[in-house]
Amino acid sequence: MKYNPNFDVDTLLRTVESVSRQHPEGSPEDEALRVCAAALLFVRDDVRKLDEFREFFRKLTTPAVEGVKIAHTFVSREEAENWLASGAAQDGQLIRVGGQGFTVVDRGPKGLKLVRIPLPEELPPHKPGT
Repeated sequence: MKYNPNFDVDTLLRTVESVSRQHPEGSPEDEALRVCAAALLFVRDDVRKLDEFREFFRKLTTPAVEGVKIAHTFVSREEAENWLASGAAQDGQLIRVGGQGFTVVDRGPKGLKLVRIPLPEELPPHKPGT
């Protein structure tokens, strides 16, 4: 399930309340749900706090693969090097060259350089417990 950046706090509070009715007052579950509800109430009425919370939650729930933003894709290393030399590249940009990941590194007076960094799809699948 994907993160919904426009979640409705009041709907969440009603859901927390509904779930809390299924647990005895004073139970660990009741306490956890009360804390969750209090946190939602804390951010609900302050737009800045709510926006900060939405961004925090997005970062927390977005899989790393979805968080990776490729700035440019090139067929060949030569094409990527030409782009790098054009002055359009910026330090930290992630690019794909022939299916492989590279990042742009600013070496100061030596200029920009492409450094190999695997993209998420190049990595072996994660095996839980290893």
